[in-house]
Amino acid sequence: MTTNTISPVAARWIRAWLILLGLLVYGTILVGGATRLTDSGLSITEWQPLKGALPPMDTATWLAEFEKYRETTQYKLQNAGMTLSEFQFIYWWEWAHRQLGRFIGLVAVAGLAVFAARRWLGNGLGWKLLGLVALGGLQGAIGWWMVSSGMGDTDRVSVAPYRLMTHFSLALLILCVITWLWLSLGRQVRPVAPGRTRPVAIGLLALIFLQMAAGALVAGLDAGRTYNDWPLMAGELFPSQYIQSDLGVRSFFEGRAATQFNHRFLAYTLWAVSLFAAWRYRSTLVARPFIVLAALVSAQAFWGILTLLHAAPLTLALVHQGLGVIVTLAAVYLVWRASAEPIPQSA
Repeated sequence: MTTNTISPVAARWIRAWLILLGLLVYGTILVGGATRLTDSGLSITEWQPLKGALPPMDTATWLAEFEKYRETTQYKLQNAGMTLSEFQFIYWWEWAHRQLGRFIGLVAVAGLAVFAARRWLGNGLGWKLLGLVALGGLQGAIGWWMVSSGMGDTDRVSVAPYRLMTHFSLALLILCVITWLWLSLGRQVRPVAPGRTRPVAIGLLALIFLQMAAGALVAGLDAGRTYNDWPLMAGELFPSQYIQSDLGVRSFFEGRAATQFNHRFLAYTLWAVSLFAAWRYRSTLVARPFIVLAALVSAQAFWGILTLLHAAPLTLALVHQGLGVIVTLAAVYLVWRASAEPIPQSA
């Protein structure tokens, strides 16, 4: 039996809950992007899941938080002389990001408890939703693991880019799982698509996910604010600083030239593959989702170039990130549509 055998009332409420969770996760991704782009992620130096829900309420508490931040390497090497009001600006971004995470956890646990009490979690659905909630808890722990990379005895003035990539990729995975569960609990009839389209759809989703992870590395290194010419990079087809002597193989994760070039190359590949797939399957039952995905990838490519040429200002960069998430979800829908199985014929 599948999850869509639950009652229509249960499916409707659970799907509404999943939509709320999805919107909250999407909002958190955008606020997280702004937190990174404003260099706000290290403004709160402690992880206090419960106590930290309340922001500073008076001047004395603000000054105490500011003093803790002044001990960080980021302050000493990048923000020395920052005023209290400037600190409050970055503090509110990080606090909002963490607060959204707390609220998501509350909504997730409360919803799961209600559905369990109403006995709506049969046919394996309970384990799937419990796994979703567990991923959310893991995301909170990874968030602190990421922030801690910029704390203590370190020469970093921001979080480790590969930890940022992990944090972002898990958020994206959670949103993909939410979308898949929401689709699976719906009543939309899926015509059986040609068998060869499913592996192509899965390949596109994997390529998009890899591209989004590469974009997180670019954001983590502020690499989008360097090499701002296009289609060349500093006048070169292939950047001479692709492998930096002081980084070696770590250039793939910590080198601005390598991460930006990889992000560009993956974008060109994804763009070409999505357009070819849309043309190749234009006469099949999944033509529309292939075409929609190719159109979204094209829009994302154009916006990425625009963002790069303007050195990734906050607004353009956030739209680029937000559209990238929508592209990913369109690929999830494509895989779901291409995964329909024939209905067994009764004897």
